[in-house]
Amino acid sequence: MNYFVKTISDKGNIAVDDTILVKGVQTAAGSRILEGFEPLFSAEAVTRLEKAGYEIAGKTHVGEFGLDLTGEFSYYAEKEETLKGAAAEAVAKGAVKAALGVDMNGATRRSAALSGVDFLKPTYGTVSRYGIVSCAASGEQMGVYAADVEGIKEVMDVIAGYDEKDGTCLKKDYDYSTKEDIKGKRVCVIKELVEKADAETAGRVKAYADKLAKAGVVVEEISLDIFDAANTTWQILMTAETCNNVSRYDGVKFGYRAKEYNNIDELYVNTRTEGFNFLTKAVILYGSDVLSKNRYDDCYGKSLKVRRVVSEKFAALMEKYDAVLTPVCSKSAYTAYAIEDAFKTVFEESVFTAVANLIGVPALVSGGVQLMGKAFSENVLLSLAGSMERAGE
Repeated sequence: MNYFVKTISDKGNIAVDDTILVKGVQTAAGSRILEGFEPLFSAEAVTRLEKAGYEIAGKTHVGEFGLDLTGEFSYYAEKEETLKGAAAEAVAKGAVKAALGVDMNGATRRSAALSGVDFLKPTYGTVSRYGIVSCAASGEQMGVYAADVEGIKEVMDVIAGYDEKDGTCLKKDYDYSTKEDIKGKRVCVIKELVEKADAETAGRVKAYADKLAKAGVVVEEISLDIFDAANTTWQILMTAETCNNVSRYDGVKFGYRAKEYNNIDELYVNTRTEGFNFLTKAVILYGSDVLSKNRYDDCYGKSLKVRRVVSEKFAALMEKYDAVLTPVCSKSAYTAYAIEDAFKTVFEESVFTAVANLIGVPALVSGGVQLMGKAFSENVLLSLAGSMERAGE
């Protein structure tokens, strides 16, 4: 799991996933193509934590560029029959106080649910993206794993805030309160997403809804048709952006280089053929297709318009409710599967997570379920989950 381990500081030790730069330590984003790459600087969030007295205790494995379910297709990790995320497991086992992870396609949130820990994907732009291995810049966001919402609040208070080095970072004050009064808050449960989950997962959502209601929250089940469209839209945009961003990895300046080639074209082709796994190649091919001259308007251009429509519909929903309660994955455990099936498998599971990436709203996983809200409503989500945690639920 760890590339390196240091001593524990008084403040606590923090793990960072393999898409986040730590000066002088290999950062490969789970891919062979970045093998041996050691950055000359750390990510802004890492720097802020170190300045605040925290210890960066280790790097944790991720699936290649964060494209898989939970990290199962990391080039560097041993293959396991039961799939769980390394950072989430480190927190669950108490090896670290908290961990940083980059949420691009829901892998962090799924991992948190499967390991029984909390994860917050904050509102887009609240945490600097400076120093991450970027793939889908318009929707990826660094977040925090912790054992509970108090741990998330502690770390978010350190890493959130404006950074001039990141053009997507916002100049705004943030509220990560965990103990606001939740009585009278309104939460909706999305019927279509619950129906996509197995009986155990659906039961977990219902039980959580019942506990919220017991605490004085108004809970209603509703029907909303945006999630399938949001998933398709995000997959189009994500693959297009990833295709563009990973084009820089060619074996010339850094990372893995093919040993056999006769000219520059063969260097590029052989390096990328050997360096990327099947899932990344599938994403690149799909992204190339949607960006092609004949498909751009129908796929990429139309997806940008659908993103706006989804955002408007979600905003209208949030005028009636304070949070949305959904499953974060379709089942309570994943088992090993063939990488050739990964593109389809991840697409199907991303229906629960894609909307938060697509429109940049916050999403909190706690108790194995997901709470989403309008932009900058982290305090509401954390307080809802915190009330459940303090009640022993």
